[in-house]
Amino acid sequence: MATAFTFPGQGSQAVGMGKDLADAHPEARAVFEEVDEALGEKLSAVIFEGPEDTLTLTANAQPALMAMSMALMRVLEARGLKLENAASYVAGHSLGEYSALCAAGMFSIADTARLLRIRGNAMQAAVPAGEGAMAAIIGLEIADVEAACAESRAHGAVQIANDNGGVQLVISGIKAAVEAAAAAATEKGAKRALLLSVSAPFHSSLMQPAAEAMREALAGVARNTPVVPVISNVRATPVSDPDEIVQLLVEQVTGQVRWRETIEWFAKNGVTTVAEVGAGKVLTGLARRIDRSVSGLNVSGPADIDPFLAAISGQTN
Repeated sequence: MATAFTFPGQGSQAVGMGKDLADAHPEARAVFEEVDEALGEKLSAVIFEGPEDTLTLTANAQPALMAMSMALMRVLEARGLKLENAASYVAGHSLGEYSALCAAGMFSIADTARLLRIRGNAMQAAVPAGEGAMAAIIGLEIADVEAACAESRAHGAVQIANDNGGVQLVISGIKAAVEAAAAAATEKGAKRALLLSVSAPFHSSLMQPAAEAMREALAGVARNTPVVPVISNVRATPVSDPDEIVQLLVEQVTGQVRWRETIEWFAKNGVTTVAEVGAGKVLTGLARRIDRSVSGLNVSGPADIDPFLAAISGQTN
C-alpha cells in the first residue's frame, strides 16, 4: 500500500480560497505572505477578495494555486506530517507539477511563485489573443481524437493537450484547426466537443516561446533533489534527478499532460490512495473515474485537516 500526493492545476482556483486557512493557521498565513513578498505585490488580497477576473488571469492563477497547496502542506507539516514518510510519489496537473516539486523540497516557495508568474506571463504572451483555442472532447477514445487532430492540421497546429481519463481529452492549437478537429471528433462519435473559455492554446506547439522562457528561468533557480520522486506530466513515469526534472518542465509547456497514464501508473505500481492537496476536488474525481482500485482523498480547507491526517496515518501505519 502506497500513497501519492497530487496537486491541482488551473481551473481549480476560487476567490476566497485559503482565507479561512490563513486566519486559523499562522503557517498558512506565512506562505501567502512569502508569495506576496516574492512577487512584490499583494496577490493574497486577490486570492482572498477577488475580483474573480483578476484571479483567473493565468499569471495570477498559477502562483495562487501553488500558494494554496503549499499553505495546506505547511499546516499538515506543522501537525507532524513528513512527506517522505506519508507519500511514495508526488504529481501535479500542469502548473500543479511545480506545486508538487515545491512540496517535495526541490524548489523554495518564493522561487516557485516567481517561476509560475514567469510561466503564466510567457504562456499568455506566446500567441496573440484570439489566434489559439482549446476544446474538450468527451466520450471518444484517444486514438480517434488523435485522428481528428491529424485530419485537421491543414488548418494549422492542433494536438491533444490533456488526457484527463474517462474519455475526457482536451485539444489545443490554432483556432481554425481546433474547430475543425472538434467537428471531426463529433463526426467520429464524441458525445460532446466544447470550445473552452481559455486565454491561450496551452500545452501545444504554439507555446514554444513560453518553453524557451521557462528554460531560461529554470536555469537560474536553486534546486534540490525531491524527497520523493515526481511523476512527470510528459512521461507519466517517476523522475528524481533535478536536472532531468527541469528539462521535463520545459517540455511540459508544449507537451501533453498525461494524467490518465499517471493514475494508471500509480495503480500498477502499488499506489492505493491518491491524496489531493489544494483547491477543489478535481483530481480526486479524475482518479476515481480513471481507476476505481485507487481511492481518493483530498484536503482543501481547515475542516479537512484532521480527517486527512487520520486517513494518511492509517495508510502509513
